[in-house]
Amino acid sequence: MKRTASQTKLAVRIELRIAPASREDDTVLMATQPIDDQPGRFISVEEYLSTVYEPDCEYDDGVVVERNLGEFEHSFLQTILATLVTNNMEDWGVFGLIEQRVQINSRKFLVPDVCVLRLDAPTEDILTHPPLIVIEILSPEDTMRRAAKKATEYLQFGIEHVWVIDPSGRVAYRGVATGLERVPEGRLIVPGTPIEVRISDLFEKLDAVRSRGGR
Repeated sequence: MKRTASQTKLAVRIELRIAPASREDDTVLMATQPIDDQPGRFISVEEYLSTVYEPDCEYDDGVVVERNLGEFEHSFLQTILATLVTNNMEDWGVFGLIEQRVQINSRKFLVPDVCVLRLDAPTEDILTHPPLIVIEILSPEDTMRRAAKKATEYLQFGIEHVWVIDPSGRVAYRGVATGLERVPEGRLIVPGTPIEVRISDLFEKLDAVRSRGGR
């Protein structure tokens, strides 16, 4: 079920007890924690889609999962990546979306930091077709275990390229069948296309902004 513009306007803002974005030691708890004050009550897909969450949340089989909020580095890198894709839209044959819901199965919705879709991809309110690339930027509270789990879910859904950027380590990973694999050459590419993101370029821009801001 897709959330239309009219549904968004009519959505009832309700207070829910939301499962917190997990740390490494509470990954299992997150998947089973009720999110309402009524014991045993879980949220239906329909209720999730008709409720406005600020910021947006993910959904995992009846559990609304709060996402870790990005701080400065996370937000800046997200903006730079989306801008890079947009500026190269014609040359690369793709376009980017920020924090777009992706339905990976009937009971699970994820919200990647950046999605990259081919120009001929269907336009959907909620993506039900795999984008070409999803990019996740780690926040300080995120763990590699959780990032690897999400990467596996994206790959199983059929997304060809899953990229994870770690601002604290200034490194990048790509999703593979066994989890996450560090990108030693510092370049994220899509073979057979001109798409290329140099990790060093991202952090050079970040450093330039930091220096002008006095940090």
